[in-house]
Amino acid sequence: MAEYTSRAVRRVLTAALLLPASVLLAACGVHHPSFADPNNNGSYVVAGPVNYQVQVSRELNQYGSEDSGYLAGLPGKDANLAPTQLWFAVFMWAKNTTDQPQLTTSAFDIMDTQGNVYHPIVFNNPYVWTSKMLKPGAVEPSPDTTAGFGPTQGGLLLFKVNTSIYSNRPLALQIRGNTGKVWATVALDL
Repeated sequence: MAEYTSRAVRRVLTAALLLPASVLLAACGVHHPSFADPNNNGSYVVAGPVNYQVQVSRELNQYGSEDSGYLAGLPGKDANLAPTQLWFAVFMWAKNTTDQPQLTTSAFDIMDTQGNVYHPIVFNNPYVWTSKMLKPGAVEPSPDTTAGFGPTQGGLLLFKVNTSIYSNRPLALQIRGNTGKVWATVALDL
């Protein structure tokens, strides 16, 4: 009788271990993009007729070799920081999933929990995000561009923000249409 009970217990334990393992293995190689939850970097959001994704968001170090390249070409009036400011970068990616050409937006802003709003600096640099007409299935930045081939694989939105953003988290990136209407909001990591 003890041998029968021992075998039954082993079968139950084996089944209890194999069931979760089989579920995990079944999910391998399956990617389900999330269009419903814009609250994490990496999630896709539908904003107007285009899907957008924040590749990376982070503070930039103007003295670091990689980050200094992102700041190259800043106009003189925007090139310097006050002691209470820092550079904050959001690297965006977009895809036209419709069957018609679509224009990506150039209207973004960041808002902190105190209602402070920051707008991206417009300047000429091969990493900087610019609004583009995308053919069906096309992406921005294009994979054959500096921004698309770079380490972030996203177009740069550069913000000059107050150091208080670390106290006023989370930050919200607002993606706006040409009329100013907010199409989508994404929470940003710091």
